[in-house]
Amino acid sequence: MNDIASGLFQVPWSEYRPDLLDALWRTVSYTAVSFVGAVLLGLAVALLRLSKAWPARAVAAVYTEIFKNVPLLAIIFLTYFGLASAGLRLDVFTAGCLSLVVFYAAYLSEIFRSAISGVHAGQTEAGEALGLGRTGIFSHIVLPQALRQALPGTNTMLVDLLKSTSLLVTVSAAELMSEGRLITSATFRALEVYLVISAIYFALCYPLSQLLLLLERKVRAGVPLSPWRRRRMRAARALLARDLVVDADRKEATV
Repeated sequence: MNDIASGLFQVPWSEYRPDLLDALWRTVSYTAVSFVGAVLLGLAVALLRLSKAWPARAVAAVYTEIFKNVPLLAIIFLTYFGLASAGLRLDVFTAGCLSLVVFYAAYLSEIFRSAISGVHAGQTEAGEALGLGRTGIFSHIVLPQALRQALPGTNTMLVDLLKSTSLLVTVSAAELMSEGRLITSATFRALEVYLVISAIYFALCYPLSQLLLLLERKVRAGVPLSPWRRRRMRAARALLARDLVVDADRKEATV
C-alpha cells in the first residue's frame, strides 16, 4: 500500500501551491460574480414571465427555453470565440461570467417564477387592504415569502454553478481545472493531478452545500436572517412581554 501511495504522489505540490491558490481564488470569483448576476437576471426574467403584457412574457419565455436547452459548453464557445469572430472581443473573465450568468439565469427564473406564483393571492389582497402600493406589496410581502420557497432550488444552482466553472478550462480561464491541465502537461501525472483537483472541488462544494442546508433549516424554522428583522422580532417580543406583565398587574388589582 505504501508503495502504491509513494508511486502515486510524486508531483512536487509545494512548487505549484501559489498557482493553485490563485486558481482557487479565480474559481471562487467566477462563482460569486456569476451567481449574483444570474440571480438578478433570473429575477428580472421571472417578473417578465409573470407580467400582464404578453410581449414581455413571450420574450422571457423564448430566453428561458433557449438557454435551458443549449449546453453550457456551447454558450461558453459562443461567448468567447463566437463574439470575437463578430468583432466583440471579451476577456476571459468577462466571457466566462457572462456565459454562466445567462445559462443559470434561465433555470433560476423558473425557480423564482414558481416561488412567486406560490405566494397566496390573499397576501396581495391583505397588502392592498393596508394601503400598500404594488411595489410595497411585492418588496415587503410577496418577495420575502417567495425567497423562502425558492431557497432550496437556488442553493442547488449555486453548488452546480461552482462545479460548472470547471468547463471554463476550454477557454483557459486560469481556474482550478485549467491549472490542473497545466500541471499535468508539466508532470505527466494525470491521475494524481486530477485526483487532487477533484478533492479541492469536493472540499469547496461539500461544506458549501452543508452550510446552505443549515440555512434552509433555519429559514423553515422561522429564524429571522437579516439584522433588521432580528431587531423587529426582539422589539415585538419585548412589547408582548410588557403587555403580559400589564395584564397580570391588572388582574391582581381586580382581585
